[in-house]
Amino acid sequence: MDLSEIKNKLAKLQAKPGSNKTDKKNSGWKPTIGKQNVRIVPNKYNKKNPFTELYFYYGIGKKVMISPLSWGDKDPIAEFAKQLRQTSDKENWRLAKKLDPKMRIFAPVIVRGEEANGVKLWQFGKELYMDFLNLADNEDIGDFTDVSEGRDIIINTVGPDVTGTQYNKSTIMPRTKSTPLADDVNLVNKWLEEQPNPLEEFKKYSFDEMKAALQEWLTPEEPEEGTIIDEEPTTTDPEETGNDLPWEKPAQNYTLAAKPAAKANKFDALFEEEE
Repeated sequence: MDLSEIKNKLAKLQAKPGSNKTDKKNSGWKPTIGKQNVRIVPNKYNKKNPFTELYFYYGIGKKVMISPLSWGDKDPIAEFAKQLRQTSDKENWRLAKKLDPKMRIFAPVIVRGEEANGVKLWQFGKELYMDFLNLADNEDIGDFTDVSEGRDIIINTVGPDVTGTQYNKSTIMPRTKSTPLADDVNLVNKWLEEQPNPLEEFKKYSFDEMKAALQEWLTPEEPEEGTIIDEEPTTTDPEETGNDLPWEKPAQNYTLAAKPAAKANKFDALFEEEE
């Protein structure tokens, strides 16, 4: 009799409905200032790639919205931006650029020293993503997620006093020695199976909900005539540096171009064609 299996069965039967689901509030993790060690775990939901690329809209609507592109679905905001780029109007191109979703990367990790907390989701930007891909492409390092001969990753994080922005910045370096994910085979199997799914961490908005959010964003209650006025943010966009991006990001401050009614009509015409 496998006593560990019996205990697992008992725990599932005693659990309240829904209690076996991942607690979304506790599934995320981000490095603190200083040095930390983590181990990237093979991705339960994608055996070929431990990293999950998701796309988000910040400032369009009242909350951060995940793009349907993350599921391979049709995205009305991306469709509208595509139409804007098919014109020769510089104003339309500027607006299209503002409508591009931001890519964020999610990786399942075990934080050394906090193994009891299980697998967490670490999110980061393009710069760190490229660093990880280059590590994997290095023949002297290879598959750093291997459960038997992989490598822990040292994360060195500095704060705003060093970056000169309101964001932290992290750099990574692999451990020189390869080590197993854990000495306990049962613990390794548990971590490979019990992982939060990045695609289930965020509300999935419908096509119509995202279309409505975009239309409201494009046509404020009292639009002013004139060209789009972009008030540059006072801090560096972390997407440019590839580091921590807050879940909630303030909307960009700018006004809509002249003839808002015509812009709204153009918006409606686009989706009439799509429908």
